[in-house]
Amino acid sequence: MSTVRVAADELRDATTRIFVACGVPLEDARLVADSLVQADLWGHQSHGVLRVGWYVDRIRSGVMNGVTKTEIVSDHGAVATMDGRDGIGQVIAARAAEEAIDRATRHGVGVVAVRNSNHFGTAAYFTRMAPPRGCIGILTTNSSPAMAPWGGRGKLVGSNPWSVAAPVDDGPHMVLDIANTAVARGKIYLARNQGNEIPDGWAVDADGTPTRDPDEALLGTVLPMAGHKGYGISVMMDVLSGVLGGSGFGSGVNGPYQSTEPGRSGHLYLALDIASFGPSPEFGERMTALVAELKSGSRDGAEEVRYPGEIESLAESRNAQEGLLLPERTIADLRRVGSELGVEVSVER
Repeated sequence: MSTVRVAADELRDATTRIFVACGVPLEDARLVADSLVQADLWGHQSHGVLRVGWYVDRIRSGVMNGVTKTEIVSDHGAVATMDGRDGIGQVIAARAAEEAIDRATRHGVGVVAVRNSNHFGTAAYFTRMAPPRGCIGILTTNSSPAMAPWGGRGKLVGSNPWSVAAPVDDGPHMVLDIANTAVARGKIYLARNQGNEIPDGWAVDADGTPTRDPDEALLGTVLPMAGHKGYGISVMMDVLSGVLGGSGFGSGVNGPYQSTEPGRSGHLYLALDIASFGPSPEFGERMTALVAELKSGSRDGAEEVRYPGEIESLAESRNAQEGLLLPERTIADLRRVGSELGVEVSVER
């Protein structure tokens, strides 16, 4: 695999300029760029700048609006529904997060359903917005069909990821961010860019035969995590994300990999104000005790047990210092997109 080491700041700047060249307002472009580069810093390259070209194609084709104009269409105090009006998923998700957190500070809980949105990258970027404001953040989303119903056939169920983030005193936030498929489809695209095979158990080809070929996997379906359990969780995330808020669901959701159809993705953001449940210092003490108990299970001579979100924080520190090691194909694609828009991409360290 050919790789290129790049500086995160330069990558963030180049990506911002690419989105501005597409007509995205500067602050929104910075947000989208930061979310993608942050995913790379956390070690999740499947949700990083690999996706820039897909988003640009959708903006240029008109199925995703470069200028995001969200609207609150239902308001009931702690609960609201936001229409994303086919804007950029990251911008919509950030606005939903801020809206939910603001409502949680007033009501103890804030819940915002989102309709008519688009793919927003990594969910953890948005749940991590809650802990600094004394809240736990929970985010669900639906996505384009990637797997078959359990016991069925054909792409009808999305990976429908979800994330939860809670503060930890004197440590990185505790953050879970997972898809309900064995793997996010973006990781298959990343394997293709890296020229690697995929592991057994990730996907089947169009004929339903297990495959390690990423190209064949992309033509087939991704397998659910934990068998029927992953399928069941994914369906319920679609209920929360799409059905509840009046957005697309099931086969009515379209992914970022094409540029011909509106996304119609839905989300649900829940913010829980910690102080409304009990004294915040007491919560902090209990979280510290939980972390200590988890780490007490470390085996002698083995690496220390990490809690959810800690590995990403360690990766961020390392990658920020050493630079990001990205597939050459990912950088080549970024340069191609930049060239088409008259944006120079110079990101090597």
